[in-house]
Amino acid sequence: MSGHLSPSFSATLRVHLSDSPGSFARLAQAVGEAGGLLGAIDIVRVEPGVKVRDVTVEATGAEHLEAIATAVRALEGVEVERVSDRTFLLHLGGKIEVRSKVPLKTRDDLSMAYTPGVARISTAIAADPSAVWTLTTKQNAVAVVTDGTAVLGLGDVGPEAALPVMEGKAALFKEFADVDAWPICLATTDVDEIVTAVTAIAPGFGGINLEDIASPRCFEIERKLRATLDIPVFHDDQHGTAIVVLAALLNALRVVGKKLPDVRIVTTGVGAAGIAVTDILLAAGAGEIVGCDEHGAIRRGRANLSSAKAAYAERTNPADEEGMADDLLEGADVYLGLSVPGAVTSEGIARMAPDAIMFALANPTPEIAPEDLPHGVGVVATGRSDYPNQINNVLAFPGVFRGALDVRASAITEGMKLAASVAIAGSIPPDELGPEYVVPSVFNRDVAPLVAAAVADAAERDGVARKTRT
Repeated sequence: MSGHLSPSFSATLRVHLSDSPGSFARLAQAVGEAGGLLGAIDIVRVEPGVKVRDVTVEATGAEHLEAIATAVRALEGVEVERVSDRTFLLHLGGKIEVRSKVPLKTRDDLSMAYTPGVARISTAIAADPSAVWTLTTKQNAVAVVTDGTAVLGLGDVGPEAALPVMEGKAALFKEFADVDAWPICLATTDVDEIVTAVTAIAPGFGGINLEDIASPRCFEIERKLRATLDIPVFHDDQHGTAIVVLAALLNALRVVGKKLPDVRIVTTGVGAAGIAVTDILLAAGAGEIVGCDEHGAIRRGRANLSSAKAAYAERTNPADEEGMADDLLEGADVYLGLSVPGAVTSEGIARMAPDAIMFALANPTPEIAPEDLPHGVGVVATGRSDYPNQINNVLAFPGVFRGALDVRASAITEGMKLAASVAIAGSIPPDELGPEYVVPSVFNRDVAPLVAAAVADAAERDGVARKTRT
């Protein structure tokens, strides 16, 4: 069975095993022969002549999971009572909740937290609107906003289907930066309606995180909201990705002994993430970047370019090169994939410069699998957790918003993004850097505080901080 075994495709099989020698060994053999991985094994109860066990297995996908269960059901002396998909079980009832921070046990508690005492708080905020930052949750609240049109690799699945992803995002905000985030799934794909809706709810939030909104509408939505609101607006699919890619690239260049201004960079994918990555690399000092879409190099004068791609052509590909990505990789130092599986080939990668850097970030299937790469590639990164060097936005967005909220920033500036990248890169000591360790683990709890501090300092330097970080 091809593919990677993953906990995201795992199930717990409740099985009744005959209490006879070798019964469990046969079950374990069946799981292995079906290509599965045996995990936790727990005894539920013992009945006359039968042991009831919960057996956890991992698979490569939903169909593989069913094939494993079928193989177990076929065993003599084994009855499968039920198969429980562990990922579905985790999502039952949702993944987040609201909890009160104050006691509500007595009449006095109620009179202060709600009526009549709360009226005094409302009166104070009406007299001084800036008091909302200290007297409400606004100081620590972020809206995670989507229209469900570009969810993960699934595409336009709608706002209801996007909700589990937004819940997950909110859970990550809380876990890694103690930010209270709220999923906002909008039943419209109209740019002006989305802008109107977000503007209308903005008074209750200290920041807006746009998520999974299809390109090119995401650019216009972000632009209009940034012009309208006095709180940070951050499209994570663009800027979160860009921050982490730059951080990983800075460290990868250190590993191979090259410098950002000197390298030739070829990218595939000129959507929201691809454009944002290019922009942050240029801001950081990158010299030569050539971006490609499915029709080849983005260059000035190419027919049928969208307005976003035409603008992209003006700041990249200085020699107006033509050709497909594989052709343009000749002599390149860095390949950045933010596109689709198969965007480049092993033959194309083989034509890159010595000690090439290859980031294949299409998810869940990279542009080219690391095991298919030719020898001589210096550093490899993907968006997956089952390979070294995972490029994951969770390294950026919790700390970025934590830092912005801590100083009540009115916007996210380019300087704040660059500072976040440098902080992420710097979280790995120089003596620990290596080809398989250029980006920190998503579970490194030092990253978010480092990013928050760097972002807050940059906000003060850039003049968008409304208070000093304590």
